[in-house]
Amino acid sequence: MSDVSPHTPGIHAGRLTNEELTENFSDLHPAYANHEAAVAADRCYFCHDAPCITACPTDIDIPLFIRQISTGMEAAAAKTIFDQNILGGMCARVCPTETLCEQACVREMAEGKPVEIGRLQRHATDTLMAAGVHPYARATATGKRVAVVGAGPAGLACAHRLAMKGHDVVIHEARPKPGGLNEYGIATYKTVGDFAAAEVDWLLQIGGIAIEYDSALGSAVTLDALRESNDAVFLGVGLGETNTLDFAEKTGVDDAVDFIEALRQADSFAEHPVGRQVVVIGGGMTAVDAAVQSKLLGAEHVTLAYRGPRARMKASDFEVDLAAQKGVRILTEASPVGVEGNGSLTGVAFEHATSGERFVIAADQCLMAIGQKLNGQALPALENGKIKVDDAGVTSLPGVWAGGDCASGGDDLTVTAVAEGRDAAEAMHKVLMA
Repeated sequence: MSDVSPHTPGIHAGRLTNEELTENFSDLHPAYANHEAAVAADRCYFCHDAPCITACPTDIDIPLFIRQISTGMEAAAAKTIFDQNILGGMCARVCPTETLCEQACVREMAEGKPVEIGRLQRHATDTLMAAGVHPYARATATGKRVAVVGAGPAGLACAHRLAMKGHDVVIHEARPKPGGLNEYGIATYKTVGDFAAAEVDWLLQIGGIAIEYDSALGSAVTLDALRESNDAVFLGVGLGETNTLDFAEKTGVDDAVDFIEALRQADSFAEHPVGRQVVVIGGGMTAVDAAVQSKLLGAEHVTLAYRGPRARMKASDFEVDLAAQKGVRILTEASPVGVEGNGSLTGVAFEHATSGERFVIAADQCLMAIGQKLNGQALPALENGKIKVDDAGVTSLPGVWAGGDCASGGDDLTVTAVAEGRDAAEAMHKVLMA
C-alpha cells in the first residue's frame, strides 16, 4: 500500500475537529424509519411487467418486495431480495440505483421522482439482519468440495449458493479480512458502522463455508493445486493491480485505491492525512470517492480532472453531482502530462484535449484513479485483459469458473459481481451433480 506520510509538506491529519469529521462521514442515505418506509412503498405502482426488475442485474422482484413492505412484512421482503442477491444489504447502499432500477421506475419517467428502491431494499434487509435471522438452511451434504478464490462480492455470493446446495466450500482470501471491494474499496460514508464485516458474518451463518486468510493465488496456493484437491474452482480475484502514470514516484503522488483503503481501515478519521490542495486524476467511481473524501477530511481545494468529456466519465451523474455539491471542482478534457516540485509535489501539469494549452494546478497531493488491471499470471485464457468466460462463468480450464471484476463481460459493479457469482454457482452445481 502507498504510504502517505504526515511529514510530507501540506499533507497532514486532523484538519477538522472530531465533531466535523463525524458529521461529514455520516450515512449518505440514512435508513428509513418504519413510517417513512411505508409512505415510500405506497408510491410504487406494483407494475405487472415492471421495468425496474429488468434493470436490476440480479433480477430482484422489486414490486413484490415493496408490496411486502407496504403490508408490514419486512422479513418476507428481505427473503425476496436475498433469494436473488445475498448481498442485498450492501447493494442497497452502494448500487448506482439512479442509473439502474430507479432510472427505469415508471414514477421517474412520469414525474421525475422514482420510488426510492435502494432505501426500501435497505429497510427490508437491515430489518431481517438486525433480528439475527438467516433464512436459509443447507441441503443434504453432497460430498463435493469447491474452492473459491477471493472473498469479495462474487466469491461470497458463489460460496453461499454452493453451501445452500450442500457443497463444502473453502474460500481462499489474499487479505486478512473478507469482503473484497465492499471492505476495502468503497467510500466510508456509503457503508458506515462496519457494515461490510457484519454482512459477511451474517452470510456465513449458512454453514459449510470456511475462509483461509492470507491465502493468495500464485503464492500461498496455486490454481493447479486447487484443481487437483477440489471438485470445482471459482475465481473471484478482482483486479489486483492499479494503473499508474510516469510521474507516480513523486512524493505526494499516491494511488486513490490505497487512499480509500487506508481511510476504510483507519481507527479514526482524524488520524488520516490529506493535502490542503488535492488533485484527483480519473473519471470513475474511485476517483469520485477519493475526491469527495478528500474534501470531507478537510482539504481546502479539491480538483477532479478527467482526460475526456463529462459524457465519457464512468461515474454516474449522481456521483459527479454529489462531488460538485461537496465542493469538488470538476475539470474535463484535461490530460495529465507531469508534475512540478523539487522533491515534493507543488503542482500537476495538464494539457487541454482540444486546444493543446498546457496549464498547472497547484497541489500538494495527487491521487491517481486511472483504472485497475488483472495480474494474468497462471490464470485461464484472457480476453481484453480479463478472464474469458461464457454466460455461465465457464473458463478455458475444465472445472474452473470465474466471475466479478476479473471476468470478461458485465459492468464492474458489486451487484453485477453478485449476479455472476450466484449464476456460476448454479452452473457448477449442475455439473457437480450430473
